Amino acid sequence: MGKCQICGEASPLISGKLGVCLKCIRGRPWEALNVTNETHARSRAAFGLPAQPPKSEDGIACGVCANNCVISNGKSGFCGLVWNIGERLIRLGGTPEQGVLEWYYDSLPTNCVSWWFCPGCTGNGYPKYAYKPSAEHGYYNLAVFYGACSYDCLYCQNWHFRNLAAKHKPILSAEVLASKAMDANVSCICYFGGDPSPQMPHALETSRIALEKAKDGNRILRICWETNGYMNPNLAEKAAEYALESGGNIKFDIKAWSEELSIALCGVSNKPALENFRLIGERHYNKRPELPVLTASTLLVPGYVDAEEVEKIAEFISQISPEIPYTLLAFYPCYVMNDLPTTSRKQALQCWKAAQKHLKNIRIGNVHLLS
Repeated sequence: MGKCQICGEASPLISGKLGVCLKCIRGRPWEALNVTNETHARSRAAFGLPAQPPKSEDGIACGVCANNCVISNGKSGFCGLVWNIGERLIRLGGTPEQGVLEWYYDSLPTNCVSWWFCPGCTGNGYPKYAYKPSAEHGYYNLAVFYGACSYDCLYCQNWHFRNLAAKHKPILSAEVLASKAMDANVSCICYFGGDPSPQMPHALETSRIALEKAKDGNRILRICWETNGYMNPNLAEKAAEYALESGGNIKFDIKAWSEELSIALCGVSNKPALENFRLIGERHYNKRPELPVLTASTLLVPGYVDAEEVEKIAEFISQISPEIPYTLLAFYPCYVMNDLPTTSRKQALQCWKAAQKHLKNIRIGNVHLLS
């Protein structure tokens, strides 16, 4: 039973560790965000990460992700990989020469959020983009787990990426990582984490090298992204181009519609991510509608991400195309916000009905977690 520090209301659907309820985030945002900002600061301090994206007047701008950190001498950016050392910007990860990441081979079909239309799991796009007209049994996804993030989600299910960011390792070059896609029956690469957004130069160079090698060997190799979408717009569009060319897709995890709720839960505004989603959708979605290059998902955080949030997200997506696939994901308690229950069937159904008002292709994922 959590209690809101602003209004005093208590409920199982209020995270006492976050410190505020949804009603106060929406109705009294300045007070609520003062509380949640302190929660973010404490959680990040444990990993040596700055409380907020730095905006130093005498610093150096990074420019890789949408946080647009301006870093003063002796300090790091929000992701923890970029430092100002002696008035020079030093990137300890995210360059073509060194990415802070872990990788593994994931057998297909896999539990990818986009599995229900993905070529590797369904055969969609065969024979141009898939080896088989059905699931690609016997083939693999090269799963690339990046060890940094441009968000700070307090319910992060992969929260341990912060350990990689803090240690700046393990490190692998784009050339070496791309070679891993040639070492087995790999038919796709998926970048996730953490998030690829702080390390986009590394991910894009890996994609370029891997696709060149695949073409030389007359191989199918799809490039896919699972991301919060919080990167520089030019880098976001290049990621979408690689996905479009190769038969892959770029999946945006849209956390919330309300900017205040995004800041409360994830530490930063969601506006740049929504702008990138619109950019990619308007420029690229209709080029390959039979095999969607763009998709979205939303985690249904109990007590916070409700039907109102989901309907507004769905309406936004529909303005690009009502055909864009949208996945609603069940939540389970993790990291800081581990005092909430799993998503209820009631909440999932309410959100599904709200999304149906605007979109044609909606799926509830992680059904086994619903309470």
